[in-house]
Amino acid sequence: MGHVEDRWYKTLRHEGGRKERVKTQLFGKGLRYRVRYIGPDGKERKKSFPDRAKREAEAFMVSTETDKLRGSYVDPLAGRMTFAEYAETWLRTRSFDESTREVTEHRVRKYLLPFFGSRQLASIKPGHIREWDAALVGKLAPATRAVIFAHLRTILGAAVDDERIAKNPCSAKSVTPPRPVQRRIVPLRYDQVSAIRGGLAQRYRAMVDLGAGCGLRQGEILGLGVDDIDLDAGWVHVTRQVKLVRSRLVFGLPKNDRDRRIPLPDSVALVLHQHIDDFPPVVLTLPWENPADEERVTVPLLFTTTRRGAINRHTFDDKSWRPAVRAAGITPTRATGMHALRHFYASSLLDAGESIKALASYLGHADPGFTLRVYTHLMPASEERTRNAIDNLFGPATEGPGSRS
Repeated sequence: MGHVEDRWYKTLRHEGGRKERVKTQLFGKGLRYRVRYIGPDGKERKKSFPDRAKREAEAFMVSTETDKLRGSYVDPLAGRMTFAEYAETWLRTRSFDESTREVTEHRVRKYLLPFFGSRQLASIKPGHIREWDAALVGKLAPATRAVIFAHLRTILGAAVDDERIAKNPCSAKSVTPPRPVQRRIVPLRYDQVSAIRGGLAQRYRAMVDLGAGCGLRQGEILGLGVDDIDLDAGWVHVTRQVKLVRSRLVFGLPKNDRDRRIPLPDSVALVLHQHIDDFPPVVLTLPWENPADEERVTVPLLFTTTRRGAINRHTFDDKSWRPAVRAAGITPTRATGMHALRHFYASSLLDAGESIKALASYLGHADPGFTLRVYTHLMPASEERTRNAIDNLFGPATEGPGSRS
């Protein structure tokens, strides 16, 4: 059990049981009260309080003993590690694929360390979180602020798990997480997709068919091998993507680290068959996930550059996609990138009555709820179906439920 020690006074015991309270050599020097207690690891801990703060010292002692009994005790010394030190440890030990690690490291070092880096973990309060976020308003898009805030909350949450701080200041009621503005997706029209396709070089046009006809992501299209397509049975098997990691092209798992099978429409199968005849697959070997690792994967790629190399998405976007978008009479924006083909695919399936669950599976979304939130406004209106259902139930419109006896 802990106890509170008064460093300015000591009690002398005289013969006959008389006690006398006298000043010590430390009287008037430094902090007066010192709480001494044994931590869960069996080592003695102590914390000092100033004069006239005996109640605070006693409250700290009671709180500490209670936390020990509950198993929620956090060593105050553990929180003295700076945010920068802990963030670097978190980045080093966190499980990421390499492309995600690269982006996360950039965000943490650019947007979190300048404000929080020199602060001790235990000193970071909800007010600091609010101050930091307020300083970014107007400088970063809400979506970017939301992602960086999620990094901060995750780092401090890990500090709670590691028993360096007792609670996460990002979770305080006074802290409002930034929320991205949810913009309604406006899909490209069929004539616009066709025009963009026509503006691309012949060797790249089948990429549009895979995006608009199967919903593949750009990196998945670039990583598609001839063995991933079953032209006879009508399936596309998405098992990898081509992505950039530290400025180098690598193969990696699809987003959410899960492969999937997508129905291959006959019209797209015919286009792919012709593409394979016109541009035979090129067998290429790239690192797997991390350019620094020795693991290599060889794939007969369907789409390559004119020099028979893997396609860098940034180069493709600058030299091929955006010029084709402009040629189609469309202003190139983030909303008109190659990802717009997935939105076209999703809107087409929803318009045809496909279920959200099936669409989520084809798109590779981990949560059908996410698919619903993104595309719910594209689902066909149900008003006419409701009217028809009731009319069919009750008969001719002149014989409504009120007219029946």
